[in-house]
Amino acid sequence: MSTSVKKQAIVSPLYVANAAYLEDLYEIYLKDPHSVSIPWRDWFDQIQNNPSEQHAISMPLSYSPVPAIQPTSPRRIATTAETAAKQAAVLQLINAYRFRGHQKANIDPLHFYERPEIPDLDPAFYGLTKEDEDTSFCTGSFIGLDRAPLQEILNVIKQIYCSTIGAEYMHITETAEKRWIQDYLERSRANRVLTTELKHHILERLTAAEGLEHYLHTKYIGQKRFSLEGGDSLIPLLDNLILRAGNKRVEEIVIGMTHRGRLNVLVNILGKLPRDLFMEFEGHHESDNQHSGDVKYHLGFSSDIDTPGGLVHIALAFNPSHLEIIGPVVEGSVRARQQRRGDELGDKVLPVLIHGDSAFAGQGVVMENFNMSQSRGFHTGGTVHIVINNQIGFTTSNPLDTRSSVYCTDVAKMVQAPIFHVNGDDPDAVIFITNLAFDYRMAFKKDVVIDLVCYRRQGHNEADEPAVTQPLMYQKIRVHPTTRYLYAEQLIAQGVIAPEDPDRMLEDYRKILEQGINVAPRIIGNQHSFKVNWKVFLGTVWDQPVETGVSLPRLQDLATGVNQIPEEFKLHSRVSNIWADRHKMATGTLPVDWGFAEILAYATLLDEDYSVRLTGQDSSRGTFFHRHAMIHNQKDGSTYTPLAHLNPKVKFSVIDSLLSEEAVLAFEYGYAAAEPNTLVIWEAQFGDFMNGAQVVIDQFISSGEAKWSRLCGLTLFLPHGYEGQGPEHSSARLERFLQLCAEHNIQVCVVTTPAQIFHVLRRQMLRPYRKPLVVMMPKSLLRHRLSVSSLDDFTSGTFQLIIGEMDDINPDLVGRVILCCGKVYYDLLQARRAQQQHNVAILRLEQLYPFPKQRLEEELKYYGNAKEIIWCQEEPQNQGAWDLLQHRLQGCLHQNQTLYYRGRPSSAAPAVGYFNLHVKQQQTLIAEALGKVEGRG
Repeated sequence: MSTSVKKQAIVSPLYVANAAYLEDLYEIYLKDPHSVSIPWRDWFDQIQNNPSEQHAISMPLSYSPVPAIQPTSPRRIATTAETAAKQAAVLQLINAYRFRGHQKANIDPLHFYERPEIPDLDPAFYGLTKEDEDTSFCTGSFIGLDRAPLQEILNVIKQIYCSTIGAEYMHITETAEKRWIQDYLERSRANRVLTTELKHHILERLTAAEGLEHYLHTKYIGQKRFSLEGGDSLIPLLDNLILRAGNKRVEEIVIGMTHRGRLNVLVNILGKLPRDLFMEFEGHHESDNQHSGDVKYHLGFSSDIDTPGGLVHIALAFNPSHLEIIGPVVEGSVRARQQRRGDELGDKVLPVLIHGDSAFAGQGVVMENFNMSQSRGFHTGGTVHIVINNQIGFTTSNPLDTRSSVYCTDVAKMVQAPIFHVNGDDPDAVIFITNLAFDYRMAFKKDVVIDLVCYRRQGHNEADEPAVTQPLMYQKIRVHPTTRYLYAEQLIAQGVIAPEDPDRMLEDYRKILEQGINVAPRIIGNQHSFKVNWKVFLGTVWDQPVETGVSLPRLQDLATGVNQIPEEFKLHSRVSNIWADRHKMATGTLPVDWGFAEILAYATLLDEDYSVRLTGQDSSRGTFFHRHAMIHNQKDGSTYTPLAHLNPKVKFSVIDSLLSEEAVLAFEYGYAAAEPNTLVIWEAQFGDFMNGAQVVIDQFISSGEAKWSRLCGLTLFLPHGYEGQGPEHSSARLERFLQLCAEHNIQVCVVTTPAQIFHVLRRQMLRPYRKPLVVMMPKSLLRHRLSVSSLDDFTSGTFQLIIGEMDDINPDLVGRVILCCGKVYYDLLQARRAQQQHNVAILRLEQLYPFPKQRLEEELKYYGNAKEIIWCQEEPQNQGAWDLLQHRLQGCLHQNQTLYYRGRPSSAAPAVGYFNLHVKQQQTLIAEALGKVEGRG
């Protein structure tokens, strides 16, 4: 062994300058032991397996995978194995507090649930003894304390990681983010003292929070309000968040929250007038008798708040009782607002979501929303999540029943979001964590969670008696002082306020409240410059005529544009054939198929300065290989979207979404509800899958206008049609949408030609009318030889509510009229032609709601000799359109006409699973529809 090697072998790596290196190496080892060299791995293994015997652990002779880092100072920490192990133990202990200090933190105001013993946080676990307390050790990467006695190190790390703040961030794999949070927590420990002015303001906000609840509790006894009491610190939290956001030039904040504390936020943050809230408690409301309205704790609001950094527009979204579903709706609204402002990074529009603890842990849409947070089509630059954690959940629950994880916030770890637990009775800590969370979001554009650990002073609602199922907890709560009282006492003791100030502040607030005027600070109305003018869409009607045809030269010019691709682009052979056909379609030498008709509809809208956003699990290509809005280079995998290059003033987005229906559809609803000048389309992979998003359909799409006067022009593409693919790939549950139809709330269409999809999409944007459009899309018709259109079909006319008989049939000879919708039309048409039945006419209803009564009456009048009117459908009799349409059809019949049903018999499942049985059923219903009627349907 050479002299140089001998020297390296006996010199300890634990110089002062090497401590940070050793800590980094140890962190790497903790993540993956095999990622460090064998000598280091063996040494760390010994420390891990024998923490109390570190004095006996010898340093490896070849201790470093790289040449040892030379000290910047001649002073060494140690040169013996024992003292080296002690130093390593201190670094482990510091790291343990970063990892697990939150489990020992004082975050529960009630001290109700026993905290577990954490052996990792005991110095003895690492072989450190009382004798070591006065020994100085290097602190490695610890910020602001390079070297100190062990006792001082312990006091400081407990102050940072085990006080009223519990920080979870060591699960983050990005070192830069982890170091940033570590620096924020450790460097600022001496600077957490708030100014006297800010402390006054916090007390005022706590007074407002408590004052409103007490006033409502005494004036409107027993009425539901989902009180904030116990979580009062939410009000100063939001107030501070808005001010800090304004100082960082955020211009808009969209808030989604559930019931708990909503009325308090409306009045004390957004500036809803107390007198308006009181009127709602008293049962009074402004109504035009066109809307059903909703309960007061579901309602939204918006206002502008003046901050030192500028105006901030605040919007609180309307929310149903399906608690967490508002999350993706808010994200969609934020994305639309960001794009309207050109805010690609998310610097100007901030989403804030306020959750309940049990809902956050229990509802799957929370996971889906997190999963979307960094995806290309749905990211909004990070969300600030606030959990009002009252530690009980809903009515009678216990944390043992509401989740399987330690914290209700553990689901956020799936995206490595930092989680900051904070004691709701320590408003100063709440403000510090609010600043930290917001600054993290702005720095890294990722989600962050504030777990506001508090309690619920009342029951789930004010008529509930919580002590029935939670006697011990409510014994504590009844004697527990309010947050305002505790904070006021603290400020009195500090000499910040006089003893009489708290009562005076409460009385002053109550006086203003009783006047019914604004009690929220800095409210200046609703003046922001990016408002959307929805007035043009009010009072319009669904059948307002609109010309949706496009001149042939313009259509062909746009067709040429969308058919152009870069010269170096190599298409897949199948796509190349489609492109060749589209060139022929553009010249009129081939009829236009479905996929190209769709592309032309988007192209014409883009050309007229409407943006288009299409989202679904296979939307760029199309589930059925028909759309190809985005093409892929077979050479290098690069992509090209021709429609995105048509008009630089607007945006075309086609997004292959994550495998979710609920969150993605909610996101698209939120987007469309905030942006009326974009054609927003959500496409189901198969229409059957929309039932995974039924909450969105029921609570927002079909009823949002009736409940909240919210307009939305969202379009749903739901592939529907009986092709023998079994019960889960046949039905988009047409009957469910028709059941929801009332008050002209939605449009339900079953289109059968390429020109019809072209016209209905253009109509959706060109009419000054914004209602959801549900389209039962075809599957086999996408390439059906009869389901094609000529260029003339695109250049004139508009969407046809009913398509009359297309063959040359003498109406005087017609004794039977078949009414139908969708793919079954082509089966009927081919069978009639094969049988040469000239006494049967076939009419297609392309729009089922709003029902085109006048048009159908006109068509039936044309066949005055027809006595038999048949409704034919592929779906079972208890599904499809029959049950919900027959009374409307009956009302259109003329004298001596009788209505019959022909289709599959009633069934529990949407379709049979055996192909031969499917074919037999299909042949039977076609034959019965065209054949002799025996008995009433």
